[in-house]
Amino acid sequence: MNSSTNSGLFLVMAALFSMAIMGCGTTAHVEKDDAVNFKNYKTYSWVSEKEKSLKDRHSNNLIDSHVKAAVAKELQKNGWVETRSAPQVLLDYDIMVEDNVKKDNNPLYSRPYSRYYYNPVTRRIISFYYPSQLMGFESSEIPYKEGTLTLHMIDNSTNKLIWQGWSSDEVASRNFSTKELNSRVRAILKKFNPSEG
Repeated sequence: MNSSTNSGLFLVMAALFSMAIMGCGTTAHVEKDDAVNFKNYKTYSWVSEKEKSLKDRHSNNLIDSHVKAAVAKELQKNGWVETRSAPQVLLDYDIMVEDNVKKDNNPLYSRPYSRYYYNPVTRRIISFYYPSQLMGFESSEIPYKEGTLTLHMIDNSTNKLIWQGWSSDEVASRNFSTKELNSRVRAILKKFNPSEG
């Protein structure tokens, strides 16, 4: 096998590995007001604690700063700037962690075994092998914590919700880790494309 064949094989394997990694990434969903032209927006600010209307607000200051930093990093890629003076868009977020259950179906197989028979014609003992067989499936329920991060964009002049994105996935504990927050923010804002209008 020559070096060009080896390098070609390596590229194919690398591409397959990349696709497998991307397929396992965090998924996100978005909804937007189709009548809004997002090209007209360039400045934003976060909704203050006094102005927040959503219930059960997450009060962890560390999580709050991590979410805002991650959002700022992604929005800067679209040319958006945070400002306290007459922002065009108000941003808000909501975090929810709840207990959930997922069902797992595992196949059940019989044990393989061998049986021995005496053949009177040949006067020999013959061995017959019986392989394992699928007997059915065993269902089990596995408890886990599901965390959802939702981002809201509100037009500051009309006070109307114009865009929202959310991502739900399994989390390790009651609180989101920084890595989990960054992953969800990236997944959500990857679907925010103001150039599309």
